[in-house]
Amino acid sequence: MFKNYIKTAWRNLVKNKFYSVINIFGLTVGLAIGILILVWVQDELSFDGFHKNAKDIYRLELFGGTGNSRQIYSWGVAPIGVMAKQQLPEVKEAVRITGNYDFSLYKYQDKVFADQQNAYTDPAFFSMFDFHLIRGNQARPFTDDHSVVITQKTARKFFGDQDPIGKVIVADVNKASFVVSGVIADFPKNSSLNFDMLMPFSLHVKRMLADKNDVNANFSVLNYITFLQMKPGASITGLTTKIRQIHLNHKADDTDAEYLLLPLSKMRLYNADMTDNGIGTVRIFIIIAVLILVIACINYVNLSTARSMLRSKEISMRKIIGAAKIQLFMQFIVETALLFSLAALLAIGLVFLLMPAFNHLVNKEMNLNLGDYHIWLILLGAIMGTLAASSIYPALLLSSFEPLKALKGKISAGIGDVLFRKILVVTQFVFSIVLIIGTMIITAQLNYIRQKDLGYDKTNILSFWMRDMASHYDAVKAELLKQPGVLDVTRSNQNVIRFRGFSGDLDWDGKDPKQNMMIHTIVADKDLPSFFKMKFKEGGPFTSSTSDTAHFILNEAAIKEMGITNPIGKRFRMQGNKGVISGVVKDFHYASMKEKIAPAMFWYSPQNFGTIYIKTTGRDAQKAIAAAQKLFKQYNGEYPFTYSFLDEVFNNMYQNEQQQGKLFTYFASIAIFISCLGLLGLAAYTAQVRTREIGVRKVLGASVSGIVGLLAKDFIKLVFIAILIASPLAWYAMYKWLQDFAYKINVSWQVFALAGLLAMFIAFATISFQAVKAALTNPVKSLRSE
Repeated sequence: MFKNYIKTAWRNLVKNKFYSVINIFGLTVGLAIGILILVWVQDELSFDGFHKNAKDIYRLELFGGTGNSRQIYSWGVAPIGVMAKQQLPEVKEAVRITGNYDFSLYKYQDKVFADQQNAYTDPAFFSMFDFHLIRGNQARPFTDDHSVVITQKTARKFFGDQDPIGKVIVADVNKASFVVSGVIADFPKNSSLNFDMLMPFSLHVKRMLADKNDVNANFSVLNYITFLQMKPGASITGLTTKIRQIHLNHKADDTDAEYLLLPLSKMRLYNADMTDNGIGTVRIFIIIAVLILVIACINYVNLSTARSMLRSKEISMRKIIGAAKIQLFMQFIVETALLFSLAALLAIGLVFLLMPAFNHLVNKEMNLNLGDYHIWLILLGAIMGTLAASSIYPALLLSSFEPLKALKGKISAGIGDVLFRKILVVTQFVFSIVLIIGTMIITAQLNYIRQKDLGYDKTNILSFWMRDMASHYDAVKAELLKQPGVLDVTRSNQNVIRFRGFSGDLDWDGKDPKQNMMIHTIVADKDLPSFFKMKFKEGGPFTSSTSDTAHFILNEAAIKEMGITNPIGKRFRMQGNKGVISGVVKDFHYASMKEKIAPAMFWYSPQNFGTIYIKTTGRDAQKAIAAAQKLFKQYNGEYPFTYSFLDEVFNNMYQNEQQQGKLFTYFASIAIFISCLGLLGLAAYTAQVRTREIGVRKVLGASVSGIVGLLAKDFIKLVFIAILIASPLAWYAMYKWLQDFAYKINVSWQVFALAGLLAMFIAFATISFQAVKAALTNPVKSLRSE
C-alpha cells in the first residue's frame, strides 16, 4: 500500500512539472534560509553555556553616577571581588581580569609577534571556568610573577612542535621575559572570553605599585572585570546590597554606587539589568526564520487547495472504487512528504553552499556539522514543523469531495476555501512588506548616522600608537608636515571616536555633596580641538605651557550636569589632579549614537600622549602612510606598524547594525521572491481554469491589457490589503528598534508608500507574466480544447 502511495505521488509530481518546480523551489529556498538563520540563533544562544558551573558564575557590574552620567559599567574596581570572597559566605571564588597594555611585542628566538590578545588574571581563572589546561598545574598555573599561560594556537605559533613548557618568551625587546608555565586549549568560538596569553594578576599589582597605585585598595579606578562564583545552592538575594556596603565601607562618598550580577550564560545577549544587549536581534531573526518558512508553506497550501478542483474527478473515482477517506488522506500526506523530502535534501545542499557567504556576512565561523545533535534538532524541527503546517489542511480538503457531485461537474470551490487562500496570500505579503519597510528604515538610520554632523571632522585622518616615537614627537611632527599629502598632525592618549577612559572621583566649585558625576576623559594636545575642527562655547584650547596641567576643558554636557554657570576659572578636580576649567567645547559624538552625549573632559598630561593623528589630503594618503611608517620604524625598530583611519573605526561601531541592514535586505528579497513564486503559480492556475472565459472575451474583442487587468485586479487588491495591515506592524517594530538609538531619524509616511508601491509593482509584474501569456493564446484553440 505504502509503495503504491509513493508511485502515485511521484506520477503526480512528474505530471504537474510547473507546479512541482514552484513548490519544490520555494520550499528549498525557504528551508535553506530558515535553517541558516536558526543555526545562527543557536550559535548566539550557546555562548558561555558550556561551563559546568555556568549557573553559579556571575559578572559583577557597577551601576554608578548621577543624573545623565548614570550608567552600568562592566569594568569595576579591583578590590571588590576579593573582599566579597573574604567577607561573604555565599561567594566561593572571585576572578579579576584586566587588559595587558604593558607589553605588546613578544619574541622567541627569531620569531616576533605583536598581535597577541593578552590579559592579567587571577589563578582561580583556570578553576572557575572550563578552559581546559592541557599542560601545567591547574592549582598553580603561574609559578611566579613572570610566568605565562598560552593557548595551543599561540604555542604552535611560537614553538612549532616543541614542548612549550619552560620556554622563555621575551617581551618588548628585553624589557621583560616570561616562562611558559601552562598551555590552555584554544578558547571555543562561542566564548565571550578569548585570549592568547594570560599573565598573573600579581605582576600587574606590582607594576601599579611602582606607579604608586595600590590596585588592591583603589576604589576609584574602574579598569577591571570581576567574576564571582557562588557556592552551590547559595541565594543571591540581597547579595548585591552586601557588596555595595563593602564598597561604601572603603569609599563612603560613592553613595550612588550600586552593584548588579549578570549571569555568565546571559552575558552575551543581556545587560546586567536584563535589558537588551543582543537578545532583541536574536528574537527578530527567529521571527524572520519562522516567517520565511511560513511563506514557503503558504505557497504549497495555496497551490494545493487551488488545484483541488482539477483533481476532484480523480479523487471521486478513487472513492467509487472503494478508497476510504483515510487512504486518500494518507495519499496526499505521502505526496507532500515526498515533495518535502526532495526540498529538504536540496535545502541541506544549499545550506552547505551558502554557509561560507553567510559566515562572511555575519562575521562568524559556523558550519553545518551533521554530527552535532543540535543541528539535527534544527533541521528536523524546521522540516517537520513546515511539513505539518502545509500538509494537513490540503490533505483533509482533497479527501473530502463528494464523488457523485464531482463526476457530474457540480462541485465548486467553497467560499470558505477561496477566502482562506486570499487570507494566506495577504499573510504572505504582510510578512514580505514588513521586511521591506524594515530594510528601508534600517538603511535610512545608518545613512543618518554616516551623514550626521558629529561635532568634529574625521575625514581622511589616520592614527596609530606611537610607542617610542612619543618622546620624539616634535621632530616627528615637523618631518611629517614636510611630506606631500599631510595637512596637520596632533596627538592624544586614545582614539577620539570612542573614549575609553572615565572617572567618578570629581569635585568642583558648587558641587552638591550627593552628586557623583561620571566623566569620560581624554588627554589632548593644544592643537587637538582645531585639528578636529571642534568649536568652543567658552574659553579656548590648551597652550602647551606648564600651567595647562592644571587646566581642564569640559564639554557642554558636563557643564549642564554639574549645574554651574560662568564655568571658566571655576575650581575642578579629577582624582589627584587639581586645577580650573579653562574651556567649554561644544558637544560632539565620542561614542555610539545609541548613547546620549555624556559628560566628557580634555586634560593636558604630556607623559600620557601615545596616539598620533595625521590628517591627509585623501588623494595622497598612501604617501602620508609611507612617511609615517618610515618614521615609526626609525624609532620603533622591529615593532610592526599598524594604523587605522577614523572613518573605518567609526563604521566598525555600527557593524552589527550594518549586518542587520544587509540581512534584512536579503531576507526581504527572499520573502518577496517566495511570495511571488506563489503568486505565479496561482496566476497560472487562474488562467488555466478561466481559459474558456478568456477565449470568449477575446472573440468578443477584449484587448490584451484588458485581460491582463481582469486576471491581475483580484491579486492586486490582496496586496493592497496586505500593505494596509503591514504598515502599522512595521511602524511599531521599527519604532521599537529605533529606541536603541539616542539620535535617530523620524519615520515618514513616504517610506510606507514607497514600500507599498514596490510590493504592488513586483506583484503586478509577476502576475502579468502569466496573464499576458494567457491573453496571447489563440481563442479558437482555447475554445476548441474546452
